Amino acid sequence: MVNSPAVFAGVPMSRIDITQVKKYLMDLQDRICNALATLDGGPGFREDEWQRPGGGGGRSRVLSDGPVIEKGGVGFSHVFGDQLPPSASAHRPELAGARWQAMGVSLVIHPRNPYAPTSHANVRLFVAEKEGIEPVWWFGGGFDLTPYYGFDEDCIHWHQVARAACEPFGGDRYPRFKRWCDEYFFLRHRDEPRGIGGLFFDDLNELDFDAEFAFLRAVGDAYLEAYLPILERRHTTPYGDTERRFQLLRRGRYVEFNLVYDRGTLFGLQSGGRTESILMSLPPMVAWEYGWQPEPGTREAELTEHFLKAREWVQS
Repeated sequence: MVNSPAVFAGVPMSRIDITQVKKYLMDLQDRICNALATLDGGPGFREDEWQRPGGGGGRSRVLSDGPVIEKGGVGFSHVFGDQLPPSASAHRPELAGARWQAMGVSLVIHPRNPYAPTSHANVRLFVAEKEGIEPVWWFGGGFDLTPYYGFDEDCIHWHQVARAACEPFGGDRYPRFKRWCDEYFFLRHRDEPRGIGGLFFDDLNELDFDAEFAFLRAVGDAYLEAYLPILERRHTTPYGDTERRFQLLRRGRYVEFNLVYDRGTLFGLQSGGRTESILMSLPPMVAWEYGWQPEPGTREAELTEHFLKAREWVQS
């Protein structure tokens, strides 16, 4: 691994505790991979350590063709460069061209069983500095759920855990970041959400560094609490060709979002990141069928009619 520099662009890193953030993120990757591999019961995750020519590196872990998880990717990266990519400075134009470093854990889990939902989580830190302005830092991340066959109890549990993670940091965080998630994970060209949401936040530095780092840890630690019970409940549900076909069609929507809208994917590609690691979030099998629509009154139609609607899954 590439060690973080003691000084970044003249800014002492003691003011922004890079070492502790990196330690937490690498431990989070370990804990998530261990828990998922145990549940899957297959060969486990393959790990690739890599270095980025422009600066930094990471470790990518991929579980393929497991009994429970058809494909899962859990990646850690710590990269830096001399010029912030457009995707990272879109909301902060004054930072265009700034030196930067970024670290984070990002994951996507695609279960084999169509009744088990896909899940995504990401937690990350950005630091940027440019002559003439104060150095800046911000956290980002969250987690969201993409079911193919929905269950109210799963959606309620997912959002209860999300709300509990936010509550110690202010009563407004869950509703704000839940709404942000609904708005962000939305396929505008399809006029539909990607899933049932969760939490999403970016450019977060409302509190001091230590407080926001504590919030990042709360969100990162909540992922397994939110997802494992759902995966345990659903991965043995009997299914057939109809359910599998629908799963592959809906996975197509997931691919469309990641390649068209996702800021993390765009940042990775624009910053010269490792393509295999950036695209490990994509499912192993997917389908598109021209003009396909579910039959009215079916479980397949229920997904868009009931579950893929912005709603309050937990009451205040």
